[in-house]
Amino acid sequence: MKPLLQIKNLSLEFRSESGTSAALKNISFTVKKGEVVALVGESGSGKSVTSLSILQLLPSPPAVYTGGQVLFSEDGNTDIDLLQKDRTAMQDVRGNKIAMIFQEPMTSLNPVLTCGKQVMESLLRHKKITKEQARQQTIRWFEKVKLPDPEAAFSRYPHQLSGGQKQRVMIAMAMCCEPALLICDELTTALDVTVQKTILDLIKELQQQSGMGVIFITHDLGVVAEIADMALVMYKGEIVEQGAVKEIFLRPQHPYTKALLACRPVNHQRGSRLPVVSDFLQPEASSNANSKLSTEKSLSPSGKKPGNGSTLVSVKNLSVWFPGKKTWLGKPLSYTKAVDDVSFEIYQGETLGLVGESGCGKTTLGRTLLRLNDPTDGHIIYNGLDLAAKKRSELKAFRKDLQIVFQDPYSSLNPRLTIGAAIAEPMKVHKLASTQRQRKDEVVRLLEKVNLGAEHFNRYPHEFSGGQRQRIVIARALALNPSFIVCDESVSALDVSVQAQVLNLLNDLKKELGFTVVFISHDLSVVRYISDRIMVMNNGRIEETGPADEVYLNPRSVYTQKLIDSIPKGILQPYSS
Repeated sequence: MKPLLQIKNLSLEFRSESGTSAALKNISFTVKKGEVVALVGESGSGKSVTSLSILQLLPSPPAVYTGGQVLFSEDGNTDIDLLQKDRTAMQDVRGNKIAMIFQEPMTSLNPVLTCGKQVMESLLRHKKITKEQARQQTIRWFEKVKLPDPEAAFSRYPHQLSGGQKQRVMIAMAMCCEPALLICDELTTALDVTVQKTILDLIKELQQQSGMGVIFITHDLGVVAEIADMALVMYKGEIVEQGAVKEIFLRPQHPYTKALLACRPVNHQRGSRLPVVSDFLQPEASSNANSKLSTEKSLSPSGKKPGNGSTLVSVKNLSVWFPGKKTWLGKPLSYTKAVDDVSFEIYQGETLGLVGESGCGKTTLGRTLLRLNDPTDGHIIYNGLDLAAKKRSELKAFRKDLQIVFQDPYSSLNPRLTIGAAIAEPMKVHKLASTQRQRKDEVVRLLEKVNLGAEHFNRYPHEFSGGQRQRIVIARALALNPSFIVCDESVSALDVSVQAQVLNLLNDLKKELGFTVVFISHDLSVVRYISDRIMVMNNGRIEETGPADEVYLNPRSVYTQKLIDSIPKGILQPYSS
């Protein structure tokens, strides 16, 4: 029988007035029925372009196919070249025979239609059934994807669901017509580990029930090891290595594959330098980079306080409640306890990792420490002063000492300001440099500190990659020489190599400048690598706190054990170059 999908020598270019860019270069691979094939690589490697090409979802122009075929065989006997099909024919294929789950469910779902109606729309388009039958089938699919209260979810709008629930609606929409091939594009990138495990288990269960083929696009190698049968490693539009997952991950041949495996924070000691892709692709740089790898741990011996031992921030009985339902007069009838009576200390010069599932209160806690949210009750003692008792007008004097690096650097940068102006703005507000020339010199110095340069001063945010934008936001946070920084999911959406660069940068800057960090993340391997201590949150309360290795390797709380058990482990072993 013929494979379900055959891609043969596919080449694609993007053409514009500024020139031609080769996005895919003679790539070839197959997907069989019942097989999960993972496409792995950094951002810009061609993974998503490959998947969008299968369904002809790239606009032409600028996309131009310069060669190759995309052959689809649903029955195993005859194949059709999808690249030769017109728009009408492709509408019968999309969502029916081949379905795709996109990376960001909030932007993929229509905000003005209920979730149920959006799934019904796909059923009514491809199946000859009544509206009532479509409604019943939609509710059955909501049950299959384990949405809580499927009847209620049918009538809810996307903004009324959590990230994991929206992703399940997208899975139901993709699966409802029982496609032969399912394409998952970065399905679990921004999900916490427990939701990620639930989604992966769900995909595997549905795939085994239906026998469909799956193309799984991701930069998370742990997920690949957990779910895939075959793996294809892509780099700059080419497939540099492909084969069985076990073979590729345990015995990688190509330097780029070795680099992706080595970039993972797991198995690296805190205080060491994470390898990056350039270390492996440039042999002369590799020996220099490896010589810099330090095995010295930054964690203090057990029983000693991390950092220099003195307390920088002391949090006492802190609560942050948000009003829920209100009376017609505006009086709250109930409250959401985002942070509920927590107490802890942050030591000078340490990195405190804050972990937990989405909705546990970690971001609210981080923002409240900086008084970006107002506390309902409790105290935040910073350098002997209670920030919780200060009025808004009194906080400006503290702002230059307290900074934050947000999760999404693009939305936290003004698209109309050059990055030079964005970094200089806080200096101007706090009058740290008297002249424009002094501010520019200081901005250039900061850009060089985060591995950018003076030539980037007049560029706008959209002209940078995700990793570069994250470095720009870090430079802006450092512009006021703060003593305390909150990093809120600052590497969660970055691929492994860029993530390694940002983590190395944070470690280097922390050693040089001596600031204190609260590092918020749902990725426990990253938190373990970068933190001195880990604090685990659940439902607004602190489950446990302790040295990073102790919490990760010997968790006391059942909830922490659940988080660690949810980390994809698969067959990944420590890789050594």
